[in-house]
Amino acid sequence: MADMMKTGVRVWDWPTRAFHWLLVATILCAWLSHRYGAKMGDPTLIWHRWNGYAILVLVVFRLFWGFVGSSTSRFSRFVHGPVFVLGYARDFISGNKRHFLGHNPLGTLMVLVLLATVLAQGVLGLFTLEHNEIVAGPLKRLLTDEMTEKVSKLHVRGLNYLIVLVAIHVLANAAYGFLAKDPLIKAMVTGRKPAADYEDEREARIPSNITLRAFLTLAAAIAVVFGGIMLAGGRIF
Repeated sequence: MADMMKTGVRVWDWPTRAFHWLLVATILCAWLSHRYGAKMGDPTLIWHRWNGYAILVLVVFRLFWGFVGSSTSRFSRFVHGPVFVLGYARDFISGNKRHFLGHNPLGTLMVLVLLATVLAQGVLGLFTLEHNEIVAGPLKRLLTDEMTEKVSKLHVRGLNYLIVLVAIHVLANAAYGFLAKDPLIKAMVTGRKPAADYEDEREARIPSNITLRAFLTLAAAIAVVFGGIMLAGGRIF
């Protein structure tokens, strides 16, 4: 027990942590590669397109991982109903701090909103036609010109909103960590938290074959994204 207090308990497996930071990096790169593509010598936005593919693969990976990953990564462990979430919010406002090893109920809402927003943004990119009318998403031909114009504008605006949403997420985690004395950001780097009386579980249950599961899940995500595009008649390159 003394060693556990010193080293902390396991909370996030390495695939979940890798997904988290890779998603942050690819979202930032998506914004940069779109806004400064021409200045970076990439007028056809090929890097932006492949960055978009990477984002879609990451999100699909996380959706699959929510069923086959470690205990704290599974949706069944951290997605709660509205009554539970409201109860947690009421307790937090009143100063009754309830600690969770994984995502707390309010944090879960942000995670779900982010995943849904990123997925929607990535899918919209598949149907987008850029302002130069040269660069088009692989599934652009499935839409009418009028619909393509609407989707393209939404995709451009959505990317800016997504950057803001990510910033809010990071700041909210930092603020919560300070107020609740819960090292959320540090835990997403190290995979560990101080031992405590957590409501959800004492320590994450991480399978011994976690690396094999991660690579199989990644392969499945790649197959779904690229296979789905090709089945819909799109061209990857």
